[in-house]
Amino acid sequence: MPTHTVVAYEQELKDLAARIAEMGGMAEGLVADAITALVRGDTALAQRVVLTDARLDRLQRTVEEQAIVVIAKRQPMALDLRHIFAALRVSGDLERVGDLAKSIAKRVIAMGGAVQVKSVVIGVEHLADIALEQLKAVLDAYTARDAAAAMEVRERDEQIDALYTSLFRELLTYMMEDPRNITFCTHLLFCAKNIERIGDHATNVAEAVHYLVTGEQVADDRPKGNDAEQMKLEGDA
Repeated sequence: MPTHTVVAYEQELKDLAARIAEMGGMAEGLVADAITALVRGDTALAQRVVLTDARLDRLQRTVEEQAIVVIAKRQPMALDLRHIFAALRVSGDLERVGDLAKSIAKRVIAMGGAVQVKSVVIGVEHLADIALEQLKAVLDAYTARDAAAAMEVRERDEQIDALYTSLFRELLTYMMEDPRNITFCTHLLFCAKNIERIGDHATNVAEAVHYLVTGEQVADDRPKGNDAEQMKLEGDA
């Protein structure tokens, strides 16, 4: 390629990476705000989360459009092609993280900001803190192109699964002890499940980083908690 074309191509790839970084920061912020709204019963903040998610959706569409243009113009190969493919995968996961944050915010609005069982809400907050740590760590790994750090995030997903299962049991207990808690605890169950899924999306990003750096898909099954027990619990709920 002529020098000016190479420079332009490199800038296009940098622009794509910058969009992912912007999406990552926005997704983290949406999750943090949704959890803050839940803990504080702040319906106004929850409304802002719902509205802000549309910006994340637009960014994701921009990433897709930019990726298509780069592929059409440059016909990338090898590492460059993996760079674009990973950007598309990561942007899709970050968009879903935003959707899950929005879903939590909508639960806060539906509850009218009421917090009936503070101890359980604190448990949900703790689960969210760990999921956010996972998300931040894997986005840092993406920026640094650090496959080892990404795989560490993947290995830690079991922790979120175990905490979610424990929280699920606790919420069921509250519902059985007092029927007046059923509506509130049901909302929290959905919030907790959304947070557990955010952890899954962090794991997806980790696998995309591994592929980007190594050129190989992760071969082994994901480390998970007691899936059979968790599925039984959810089926019984």
